[in-house]
Amino acid sequence: MAMHNLLIAAATGALTAMPALADTTNVVASNDKGDTGVQEGTAETGSARTRRVFSPEDFERFAPRSALDMAQQIPGFSIRSGGSDRGLGQADTNVIINGQRISGKSNGPVEALQRIPAEEVVRLEIVDGASLDIGGLTGQVLNVITRSTGGITGQFRYSAEWRSFGVPFRWGDGQISLAGGGENTEWTLSFENDAGRRGNEGIERVFDAEGVLIDTRDEQANFNSDRPTLSGSYARTAANGNILNITGSIGGNIRRNREVSKRSGLIDPADRLRIFSSREDEFNIEVGADYAFALAGGRLKLIGFNRYEDSPTESAVVTSFADDGPLEGSIFKRDADEGETIVRGEYTFRGLGGDVQIAVEGVRNFLDIESSLEQRDDAGELQPIRFQGATARVEEDRAETSITYSRALADTLQMQLSLGGEYSQISQTGAAGLTRTFYRPKGAAALDWKANPTLNLSGRVERVVGQLNFFDFIATTDLDQDRVDVTNANLVPPQSWLFEVEATQDLSALGLGALGSLNLRAFYEEISDIVDQIPIAGGGEAPGNVDAATQSGVEAELTLLFDPIGVPGLRLDAEVEWSDSEVLDPLLGTPRRLSDFEFIEVDVDLRKDFIGTPWAAGASYSFDEDRPSVRLSEISRGVATRGFARVFIEHKDIFGMTARFRVGNLLDQKDNFDRTIFLDRVAGLVDFREERRRRFGTIYSFDIEGSF
Repeated sequence: MAMHNLLIAAATGALTAMPALADTTNVVASNDKGDTGVQEGTAETGSARTRRVFSPEDFERFAPRSALDMAQQIPGFSIRSGGSDRGLGQADTNVIINGQRISGKSNGPVEALQRIPAEEVVRLEIVDGASLDIGGLTGQVLNVITRSTGGITGQFRYSAEWRSFGVPFRWGDGQISLAGGGENTEWTLSFENDAGRRGNEGIERVFDAEGVLIDTRDEQANFNSDRPTLSGSYARTAANGNILNITGSIGGNIRRNREVSKRSGLIDPADRLRIFSSREDEFNIEVGADYAFALAGGRLKLIGFNRYEDSPTESAVVTSFADDGPLEGSIFKRDADEGETIVRGEYTFRGLGGDVQIAVEGVRNFLDIESSLEQRDDAGELQPIRFQGATARVEEDRAETSITYSRALADTLQMQLSLGGEYSQISQTGAAGLTRTFYRPKGAAALDWKANPTLNLSGRVERVVGQLNFFDFIATTDLDQDRVDVTNANLVPPQSWLFEVEATQDLSALGLGALGSLNLRAFYEEISDIVDQIPIAGGGEAPGNVDAATQSGVEAELTLLFDPIGVPGLRLDAEVEWSDSEVLDPLLGTPRRLSDFEFIEVDVDLRKDFIGTPWAAGASYSFDEDRPSVRLSEISRGVATRGFARVFIEHKDIFGMTARFRVGNLLDQKDNFDRTIFLDRVAGLVDFREERRRRFGTIYSFDIEGSF
């Protein structure tokens, strides 16, 4: 009832605060599904909102089957998938379709673009994020303009993969999509299975505090998963301009992991066989809808979203001994039900020389977990163990309101301002039950400036409220790594000040033609109440809030097209990201990097299309590295050595289909993992240290794509 009254009060206050309404205009860039008269693949200078426009013909040499295939080839642009934003009020994806934001999360931009056949794409526009009435968007935003062909079209993809050792053949990965509609309607329907068959094997060695080898483990692991998903969308534009959009998905996540470890120790003479296994049988469903219509000289959009997921999981570890001693081990079972329901209203109108949007949103999130733990006794029999705090329910009721104002300060300068606030109530039932309320201000200021026809600059300052992971509230155990987190009901959402600048330079400014583009982004973030591992009063550790932290970094994306310099069909895409962070260690009180923080990432792709033939070939390389993961009594770090390299060869017309053969892990990348367990980390007293070195062989894959 409190939530209901709050929403009514927020809506009444927002409507009362409206200035006199002006005539409605199209406030979203290029939402006309028509032609712009811009030359294909060139920067448009007649509109301050549109940076670049691409037609389907610009991507012909890549033989695209979907809008996603085209979007992935736009020079200097990368899709942000998002999906972790707080409600729907804060955008964390940079893709819109026909000027409309996608009312989905897990069923987000990549999935939506993948369902749109290439035949229905009219053009792709890179627009200024600050020119849109969508809070949180700045810099480059992709607007995909589509038009139904009037019939039913389809596309399919199949991918097979196998490895040189240790992993079963992956045969069930693929997708089939249909699309259709009429003059005023568009619909898509897709079935996909995202299958994974991975694994590694190698030796792990354990050393005591003095560095003496005390245990040797010959290990092999397999990680198998299938994610079947049925998804679709429906859009209708009525004769009076009203727009209806519906998206939805239903699917599952079937996961089976297993690790076999043959152990021989110097302290305990008995050889051992340890088997760890885990499984998940997830079911999830998501549906989102929005309806926009003219009202009182403006335009009102009503949005509804619901997501539900049921995730029963089980993990087990059992150790058997060569001397026939009693079995050792445990079984941990957990059934997690989680959901999110969002209702949102957005009223947009012309005013104050620009576009104004007033939004009201209400959200209910919940996580309901039942867990059980069994442990083998001295006779090797399983006995139930009381695990306090592992069965509980967490709920959050949240309401927020905001005002967003966008306008052109000059022909080449766009501004967006937003101001808002939210109220939330978080409650946890169970042994550590607690209910708390929070009030949080939010807002942002963004500028997009077309400095000249080939250079765009943008900047943003934002007050961000983060989304808590409700699993952090509830006690859990990791049987594989022998870790336990107790319950912590005192978590609060993190907040931060984010400062970001971005520059996009079209390399045609060098006077050599369409040479590509360079995108640079720098950011700095001051975070309060960041979540990290902390000691809990009464004993144990769990995720909890740390007063302050910072993170900063730079990203560079470069696309080079070699056609203008005499090498037709050759393209290089490179992306480099470096970042740093700092937080005071909750146990030691001294500065360190954020736990598990990725501080370097490198991705390089080289592709050569042999013009005049259906053949293409290429190579790619990727490397990333994270900072150590820090807990109260351990420090661990996983490192994938040397980076991952792959080559491919492609034929774009085998009976009208595209076939591709890839060979991966050419540098023999290995999965390394080091862990130090402390008796007392404050005093620096080490208990033991683990060194894991695993290989996973050469990866071969075959893909085939087609349309019908």
